[in-house]
Amino acid sequence: MAATPSNPPAETAVSPAWHWLSIALIAQLGWGAYPVLLRYLQTVSLLPSLSLLAVGNFLVLLLVLAARWRQVEWRIFRLPLLWLFGGLVVLRGITNLLATRYTLAIYTQLIYLMTPFIVALLSRLVLHEQLPRHTFKALTLCLVGALLLMAGDFGAAGGGETAVSRNDLLGISLALASCLFLALYMIVTRRTARHHASGDSLLIVHLTSLSLFSGGASLVVAEKWQPWTQLGALDWLVFALFALGVLLGSNLGQIRSIQKLGAPLVSSMMASRLVSALLFGAFLLNERLSSAWQLLGAAIVFVTLTWYLRQR
Repeated sequence: MAATPSNPPAETAVSPAWHWLSIALIAQLGWGAYPVLLRYLQTVSLLPSLSLLAVGNFLVLLLVLAARWRQVEWRIFRLPLLWLFGGLVVLRGITNLLATRYTLAIYTQLIYLMTPFIVALLSRLVLHEQLPRHTFKALTLCLVGALLLMAGDFGAAGGGETAVSRNDLLGISLALASCLFLALYMIVTRRTARHHASGDSLLIVHLTSLSLFSGGASLVVAEKWQPWTQLGALDWLVFALFALGVLLGSNLGQIRSIQKLGAPLVSSMMASRLVSALLFGAFLLNERLSSAWQLLGAAIVFVTLTWYLRQR
């Protein structure tokens, strides 16, 4: 009897999807660690804030230009909309940087997770788009979860471990401003699609705007760059995670996974950033959950945000 040809295993057909899902998840976890890495480098390694932003983005810019020089559409840089995009990048980057300097990384990450709701509300007000279903219900639940998280005692865990004193009111205010600028940034990014701006071009504008502005501002305010010569092995490892892991790796991973899987599926993993922020914050900054109420608050934010983004 002739052997019946066997069908290829079902996993073969879906393995590429799992591959890109894994990349998308790793990118989201990287962005979750981003505020923690920023806070560590500013408050433990004592790197000047503006120089940190300048060096990190300039290093990644050089690597991106070396790899993608021929693919860049230089004509796109004449568009006024791209200058607006670059301005929002700078405002988002500076407020994000200072927010993580003055308050706990988990606080800033919680506020950044509210960005989808702000985008939805701004799109309704500015672009007259229909508000997604369950927006106010999900926003209310996330706010309740955030309040439970912030009501716990993070002060003892995070307050005495760094050389920079906390100012939660200032830090949270800066994080809210950064969240608003990020929402506007996303709306403007959608508008650039009408001019066929490629992802590579937008990434280069992003990196160039931040590195030039923060580098120039660092020189104007006369920041001392001496701490860069005094970094230890752990400091350099954290900086490598910040620049190469997040600014380069998470950026590219997110862009590529969105191209393969679509923005809705990738954005539905956004709540995993909270898990990453908690894990990295506990390890690097000793910022840990200290009560069952905080754990409940984290669970409410995670489940609600995932459900809301999946609905969209």
